[in-house]
Amino acid sequence: PLPTQGSLLYLDILRATFPKALDPRGTALLSWAPSGPRAPAGWPLPTLYCTPAEAGTMPSRAAALRVQLLFALRVRALRVLEAGLAAELHDALAALRSGWPGLAQDLALGTLSPQPGLPEGARGRLQALLTPDASRAAELRAECARGFEGIVQRLWPQLEVVVVGMAHGAEQLYCDALCQSDCKGLPFYCPFYGAAGALLGVNLWPEEPVPRFLLCPDWAFYEFLPCPAEEEPRTVLLGELWEGREYGLVLTARPGEYRCHAREVLRVTGFHKQCPVVQPVRRESQVLSVRGESIPEERFCQSLCRTVGMWPGARLVDYVCLESSLLGASSGACAPHYQVFVELRGLRDLSEGQRYKLDQCLQEDFPIYKSFRFKGSIGPLRLHLVGAGAFARLREALGSPIPMPRVLREERLLQLIQGTVIS
Repeated sequence: PLPTQGSLLYLDILRATFPKALDPRGTALLSWAPSGPRAPAGWPLPTLYCTPAEAGTMPSRAAALRVQLLFALRVRALRVLEAGLAAELHDALAALRSGWPGLAQDLALGTLSPQPGLPEGARGRLQALLTPDASRAAELRAECARGFEGIVQRLWPQLEVVVVGMAHGAEQLYCDALCQSDCKGLPFYCPFYGAAGALLGVNLWPEEPVPRFLLCPDWAFYEFLPCPAEEEPRTVLLGELWEGREYGLVLTARPGEYRCHAREVLRVTGFHKQCPVVQPVRRESQVLSVRGESIPEERFCQSLCRTVGMWPGARLVDYVCLESSLLGASSGACAPHYQVFVELRGLRDLSEGQRYKLDQCLQEDFPIYKSFRFKGSIGPLRLHLVGAGAFARLREALGSPIPMPRVLREERLLQLIQGTVIS
C-alpha cells in the first residue's frame, strides 16, 4: 500500500504544477484491475475520477479499457488523463482509432453496447450512469475524421497532463510513441517508483521528460551493490552513494519482513536535501545470452530503435525477443540465435536487406556479439513482423495488469507468444 506521505506529496506536486488538476471529476482513469479497483497513484479518491470504479474490474482488459474510454469521452473539460501503464493508454487510444463510430453512437444514445468480456449485469449498472449527448458525439466524429495526430488534446482541450504508473524500461516505448502522435504537446508524469512489491520513491519534477525519483528513507530499508560488481561485493547505504554511479538495489520492505536483491539497477543523478535522486537504468534479469554475450534489454532496445529509424516511414510499436533454444525444433537447425517479433506502424513488410539491418546494428553496438557471429557460434538474428494489435491481444491473454517482459524466459509466456503473436 502507498504510504500516506506519498499520497500527499503527489497531490501537492500535481496541484502546484498543474493548478486545475485536482478539479472534481476532472481525471479519467484508464487502468485494468480485475482483482479490484485501484488507481495507479495508489489510493482511492473517487471524487477526482469521472470513470466509475466498476469499469476497471471487467474480466476482459479490452472491455474495461473501452468502457473507461467511453466515460472519459463524455467529459470535455478533462484535466488529467491517468493510466496504470503507458501500454494501457496506448491500447485504449488504439480502440478509439478502430472503434470511434461505435463510441460516438454510444455517446449520442447514452447506451453501452454489448461486447465480449462485458457481463450483462455490469453493463446494465454502468449504462444507468450514461445520458445521451449528441453534441459531444458530433464533436468526436468531427475530430476523428480529421485524423489522430494530437487527438487527445483536440478531444480534451483543457487537459493539462498525462499521468502513467510506469514510464521507464519497455514502457518508455509507448510513452515515446504517444508523445509523437496521439498525445503530442502534453507532458507525461510518472509519479512513483517501486520494486519488489514496495513503493520506494516519488518524482518531484513532473515537467521533466525523463522521470527521476527521490528515494524516501522511511518507506523501506535500502542497501546498494556498486556496479560493476566488485570482487568482494559489499552493500553500501543511502549515505554512501555517489552521484553519477550505478548501483544494484537490495531491499528490505516493512523492516524485518523480507530482504531481497531486487535485480534493479539505479543511477544516482543527484541529491535533494541529502536524499539520493535516482533514475532506473535496467533490470539485471532481462538479458540476452545464447553464448554468454549478455546483452541487456535496454541496450538491445536502443539498437532496435536505431534500426527502425533506418526504415522510412516505420514506427516501432512493441517487440519481444527470445533465444532460439526456447522454440526447440521450430527455430531451425542453425546455430543458437535470437528470434525477434516486432509490431510496426507505417510499414507492412521488409526486404531481406532491411531485416538484416538489426543484426548488423547489434554487431556494431556489441563487439562480443560480432565476434561470435564471425566465428559462427551465434547464427543470424531472425526478425518477424506481426500484425497490428498482436501485442494488445498478448496483454489480454496474459490476464495480468503488470508490465510484460520483452526478453522472454518463462514457458507460459512462450506459449502465449506462440498462440497470439507467432500464429
